Amino acid sequence: MNEPELAYLSATELVSAYRAGTVSPVEVVEAVLARIDALNPTLNAFCLVDAPAARESARASEARWRRGDPAGPIDGVPASIKDLILTRGWPTLRGSRTVDPAGPWTVDAPVTARLREAGAVLLGKTTTPEFGWRGSTDSPLTGITRNPWRLDTTPGGSSGGACSAVAAGLGALAVGTDGGGSVRIPAAFTGTVGLKAHFGRVPAYPLSPMGNVAHIGTQTRTVDDAALMLSVIARPDPRDWLAMPPPEPGWLDSLEDGVQGLRIAYSPRLGYVGHVDARIIAAVNAAARTFESLGAVVEAADPGIEDPQDLFRIHWFSSARQFLVKLPPEKFALLDPGLRAVVEDAARYTLSDFLDAQAARAPLAIRMATFLQKYDLMLTPATAIPAFGVGLVAPPLPSGTDCAMHDWTWWTPFSFPFNLTQQPAIVVPCGFTDDGLPLSLQLVAPNHREDLCLRAARAYERATDWHRRRPPLARIDG
Repeated sequence: MNEPELAYLSATELVSAYRAGTVSPVEVVEAVLARIDALNPTLNAFCLVDAPAARESARASEARWRRGDPAGPIDGVPASIKDLILTRGWPTLRGSRTVDPAGPWTVDAPVTARLREAGAVLLGKTTTPEFGWRGSTDSPLTGITRNPWRLDTTPGGSSGGACSAVAAGLGALAVGTDGGGSVRIPAAFTGTVGLKAHFGRVPAYPLSPMGNVAHIGTQTRTVDDAALMLSVIARPDPRDWLAMPPPEPGWLDSLEDGVQGLRIAYSPRLGYVGHVDARIIAAVNAAARTFESLGAVVEAADPGIEDPQDLFRIHWFSSARQFLVKLPPEKFALLDPGLRAVVEDAARYTLSDFLDAQAARAPLAIRMATFLQKYDLMLTPATAIPAFGVGLVAPPLPSGTDCAMHDWTWWTPFSFPFNLTQQPAIVVPCGFTDDGLPLSLQLVAPNHREDLCLRAARAYERATDWHRRRPPLARIDG
């Protein structure tokens, strides 16, 4: 195989090829590293690449496969870690000039440890906006990250580096984090698969400053890879006292069960979202018809919740302020100006406001749980707009929208509500604009039911070919 063919093999395909002896982990990692050398200077998807460590890991994996003794279900698969996640031996700078690169960096976060134990080849760290604060991936430390589908657009954020890498064939698996859509937004903008599992499903250490709205998730090119990766990273870790045990049976067991008879509520605006790009509505309408053709019962239905923008802002902005306002003045001045504005804006929230917002989450979550007693899943758009220009926190506000320019909630109305409710949600591609930008749908499941997200997303993926397209930038001959 040539370089692009090797680099675009899914994790599932790679493991099958390693088992059969038709491809080696060393071949694959060399192909991926060559692509990183060629494409990362343009994309800025990685802020750190450790080629010697990746090659050493690949050689060790190759030896295990030759012995017929792989370390785990993803042995030899190239993977990356978002630069918000601790990784032993590599600095975790969080996209910020306020973090001391000297460390020490001696600890693996649970998700990093699980990937190592399962034999993944860790390539490096992917870029993030500063402390993951925004829905586009630009930071004072690492600069602008670009979307491989169109270089003048953002890959989204805050896991934009991870998704830019996955979309461009720079590794099959990537770790993302999601405090308000940061797994799902960049998946939507790059035509990849982003899974936010139920809160606590993937152990976290240290817990995010954004508290229990922040999840760890998977960034992949296929749904079966998302299920495979989740089966690895959702294993227990004693450092997360909120973590849940993995379910029995696992997510791979029901992946091919299809959607025959599943009840899907189709809610294109959640009952209150004002602005949604007409191209996205058309693509998700078509996806709803596809689910019907596959045997699902699709019904137009809104969940009956009120717009939780203010509720989310109080949670997220207050947590950002609590974390960052303690910085010395000289370090605070180094922050992204938009993040400084968030911290300053959050000064208006009182402790009473925060406690009231915490209390208001319960009725929202109960309403969603009650709604999803009638339905197995809810289908929505992934975002209100396609990818927009690089260097922006948000595109120009639509007429009638009242929002500060550092506030990205107006164009992410389908993601952050489900950080508040903590339930699982997955994003998969469902079309493209005429100028080549991905359009994506979201499936939201009842509490703890990632299996339903994965099963339905996999059925849709099998019935369509959106996930098979490759960005123009990624079409190099190797």
